[in-house]
Amino acid sequence: MSTHAQQVPTNLVPRGVDKLKPYAPGLILCTVAAAAAMAINLVLPGISPLIIAIVAGIVVTNLVRLPDVMMPGIAFSSKKLLRLGIVFLGLQLVFSDIVSLGVPMLLVIVCVVVSGVLGTICMGRMMKMPPTQVLLISCGFSICGAAAVAGVEGSVDADEEDVVTAVALVVIFGTLMIPAIPLAGSLLGLSPELTGMWAGASIHEIAQVVAAGGIIGGAAMSVAIVVKLARVLLLAPMVAILGIVQRRSGSVPANGKQPAIIPLFIIGFLAMVVIRSTFDLPETVIQAGGLAQAALLSAAMFGLGCGVKIQSLIRVGARPFILAAASTVLVTSVSLAGILLVH
Repeated sequence: MSTHAQQVPTNLVPRGVDKLKPYAPGLILCTVAAAAAMAINLVLPGISPLIIAIVAGIVVTNLVRLPDVMMPGIAFSSKKLLRLGIVFLGLQLVFSDIVSLGVPMLLVIVCVVVSGVLGTICMGRMMKMPPTQVLLISCGFSICGAAAVAGVEGSVDADEEDVVTAVALVVIFGTLMIPAIPLAGSLLGLSPELTGMWAGASIHEIAQVVAAGGIIGGAAMSVAIVVKLARVLLLAPMVAILGIVQRRSGSVPANGKQPAIIPLFIIGFLAMVVIRSTFDLPETVIQAGGLAQAALLSAAMFGLGCGVKIQSLIRVGARPFILAAASTVLVTSVSLAGILLVH
């Protein structure tokens, strides 16, 4: 046997390890933060681990200067782990639950998303804001918060600062809505079920919807989550539409590559929805999927929080905050009007 044939390509293993090394410190930090957030959630179940994680990230990055060696892993968490978490989010969706809302309520949900996106874009144009920043805010506030921002980011050439700003605004305004919707529902004399529908149709993040549903009580949480998940389901067609528009516009992203019309993680999300809706999955599988989703999204939220610099938010000026407030009012008003109209 020749000497050449006896050679073992031992360099393949170190090369693979070397590719992972730059991500390890940041990934470890995000993993520890996610574990801590989930542990706190066990003690304080009323507070979502996602909210705990992103607030922790914001606090850490603004109090401590994180070493540069952690940045690649943190960026990986805020992008890749977020998208993988969205895939597992599909296991929460069952088509029959959404269909049970009835055609009138489903039309209301579509109107909320479409009017929220288009209305926010129109307001952003009137305020002469950057189109990409406006688009991220409009989808984040109208569909499903940070997950929608991540989905849209995959279809447009978005700057990192615009993504971080949109996510930070989702956290700020969505958190303010947690006590606001239950209080407003009570003042308006709405039943817990209608207030839950309103929360699901208007609040940005699923975690924030769950928190609001817990405050409302009764059957509010379950109906709020179903309504919210119906909004989440609209993320796939919205991302597809944006991908088509991006290609037809002829604009070329900075990296020279046209994004996929439907990103791979959105296909994975839809596949999970189909699997959950088609097969009678064991409860242990559903629980494992929920745990994976919570862990991945918590790590991703911490990574996103680490990108939220208070000084940067001050630097972007008042216009994004004004647009976020106006978008919140628009989505909240349309959803309330629609719910009262069909019930």
